[in-house]
Amino acid sequence: MATTGDGVVRKVVSVVFCDLTESTELSGELDPESLRSVLLRYFELMRDRVEYHGGIVEKFIGDAVVGVFGVPALHEDDALRAVRAALEMRAALEELNEEAEAEFGVRLRARIGVNTGEVVASAENDTGQGLVSGQVVNVAARLQTAAAPGEILIGHDTRLAAGPAVVAAETGPLSLRGVDAAVRAWRVEAVRADDPALSRRFDLSFVNRRDDVRSLDAHLAAVTARRECRTVTLCGEAGIGKTRLVRAWTESSPAARRAAIVSGRCRTYGEGGSLLSLAEALRPLAGEVAGQITGEARAGRGTDRESGREIEQGTEREIVSALIAGLLADGTPGTSLEETVWAVGRLLRAACRDRPVVLILDDMQWAAPPLLDALTLLAARARDLPLLVLCLGRPELRERWETSLLHSLDRLGEDHSRALAHELAAHELAAHELAAHELAAHELA
Repeated sequence: MATTGDGVVRKVVSVVFCDLTESTELSGELDPESLRSVLLRYFELMRDRVEYHGGIVEKFIGDAVVGVFGVPALHEDDALRAVRAALEMRAALEELNEEAEAEFGVRLRARIGVNTGEVVASAENDTGQGLVSGQVVNVAARLQTAAAPGEILIGHDTRLAAGPAVVAAETGPLSLRGVDAAVRAWRVEAVRADDPALSRRFDLSFVNRRDDVRSLDAHLAAVTARRECRTVTLCGEAGIGKTRLVRAWTESSPAARRAAIVSGRCRTYGEGGSLLSLAEALRPLAGEVAGQITGEARAGRGTDRESGREIEQGTEREIVSALIAGLLADGTPGTSLEETVWAVGRLLRAACRDRPVVLILDDMQWAAPPLLDALTLLAARARDLPLLVLCLGRPELRERWETSLLHSLDRLGEDHSRALAHELAAHELAAHELAAHELAAHELA
């Protein structure tokens, strides 16, 4: 991002341009009050989907909605957010159509264009609007015009920035009004599930990191031999390879392959409770040990050795089952955080009966405070379990949360960095050659 010195900044954003089709015919079918009601609901839904994914609605132009991702704050995944928002805008319109058709006998249809690139934006954002301008905005509008009703067209830069999570088919070069050169465009079909393997280069060779792998092996060996819980915070800069390291370790280490490996990720936005990443990790274990959450149910009363409470064991199983079910549904703690952690401890005790468990929580720099509190409570409650909790995060995590075991991931040395760069360049060259071949075949067809 560059400041021009005149109250504006240059920055890369993604612009979503959504416009209704056949709006003139719609105004002829409905009386003004009914039309106003439908359009207000349409604008409300479109704004909701843009803002849900972290964008802002810059303006409404007639029946068009212009959303911008990257102002006032940039996110590393703004292009992907824009595409997700576009898909949800289309889905929300379909839901609105069910209401509009039932009440007024009409259906709305829209076209959406998404484009990514550098714009000029207002440096002061007191109005809550981005006030962006530039060719990127014009191309987004032209892509929308070129789309068929119900279609989402994205520019090539959006396709590259959003990454392989986006499922899209290339339309071929488009001649857009007001744009000198032909524009490569893609028709969006879907966005794949939120898997780091889709956005991070796990297809490249695993370079060095032998000492880091040995350290992870040592932690797992210790929790297995001593039957103790360890929480290890793996810190490193964005893109340094934290997720890649842990993934390679779980796939190659004999000790890790003998353990139960479960994982979840914290996210920067979205619906769900504060413990959603923990719930995501626990779901496979819950299904596996559902019948033995608290062991065999026996008549009579017993003592919970962790809390010292006297409880009826059949009732205990019901309580644990209810708390776990609530947590796994949406990541929301039950009646209290302490009760939820107690139930999680019971689940992990059953899971750790025959093997160690490795609980991996990624992108912990975005963890909500209740998750950090829950992990601190869990470390105390599960202290006698062979449980390794690996928390992956950027350096700012250390400012919010302290653990006794910290493993800092350093940058690769010059030789290893050069080897990785050469391999990445070879991959990109092959991808460009394939794209050029497909484009030539399309033009000859």
